[in-house]
Formats: sequence, C-alpha cells, structure tokens
Amino acid sequence: MDKRMNALAFALENEEKEREFYLGHARKTKNMAGKNMFKQIADEEKEHYEMLKKLHDKWAEQKKWPATVPLKVAKSASGTILKSMSGKKSAKIAGTEDELKAVRTAIDFEARGVALYTKLEKQCTDPKEKAFFNMLASVEREHLLSLKDTEEFLSDPATWYQHVEKSGLDGA
Repeated sequence: MDKRMNALAFALENEEKEREFYLGHARKTKNMAGKNMFKQIADEEKEHYEMLKKLHDKWAEQKKWPATVPLKVAKSASGTILKSMSGKKSAKIAGTEDELKAVRTAIDFEARGVALYTKLEKQCTDPKEKAFFNMLASVEREHLLSLKDTEEFLSDPATWYQHVEKSGLDGA
C-alpha cells in the first residue's frame, strides 16, 4: 500500500506540473490550434488532479482503497480541437520552433503518464483499483495521440488539413 500511496503522491505532483506547463504554453502559443490544445489538456489535467487528490486523501485516512471514489473522468475532448479549427486563418500558420518543442515535451509527459498509470494498474489486485488506473492511462493515451497530431499539424498545417479532409471524403 505504501508503494501505491507514494506513486499516487507522485502522480498528483505530475498532474500539477503538467497543468502548469500546459497553461504556460497556452499563454505563449500564437497558433490558435496549439493554444486551444494546451488549454483543453490543462483543464483535463486539473480534473485528474482533483480526482487523484480526493483518492489520495481518503486512502490516507481510511488506510484502504476508498469505496466512494468516482471512477470516471470526462472523455478527453483534445481529439476534436484541431478539426474544429479547420478553415480558420489563425490555425493555418505553422508552429514556431518553440511551440513544436513544447508539444514534443508534452508528448514525453503524456507517454510517462501512460507508463506510470499502466505500471500502477499492474501492481493492483483490486478490480476497482485496476479500473481506476486503467482509465487514467487511457485518458493520458488520448492526450498523447492528440499531441502527436498537434505536432504533425504545427509542422505542416496545409498537409495536415488535406489529409484530414481527404480521409473525410473517401469515407475512411
């Protein structure tokens, strides 16, 4: 249990650092699609933080997995951001080197988050615990995929839009 409590404390710290990183880059990023992606993920990390905090506090108090922790977070909306920017001039500008660097750092964060929550899930025997960490890992995975998409987008918006529009036309 101590090992998992420490991991939970680490996860809390992680979510908070990530959120600050995303908010900071949302303020700095000129490209609207990148800016909106950072804002969206920052909001979702805040929700994860609050849920983990509740879990951590109850677990510390009851010395066991609490029965009343909500096992759901909102599905990540990060995947819809780039598509919603389609046709907007501000979204057609390629990202700066700094913006791309920030997205690559974020990709690294999310990959570590997926690894951490997957490891925690494997260490658990309680089905509720397993489900909880599995859910967190899958949301971080969605962030990871959205950020990889953002990296492609910021590298070459025109090609990205062509690809998205074409895949919409051929029904794929």
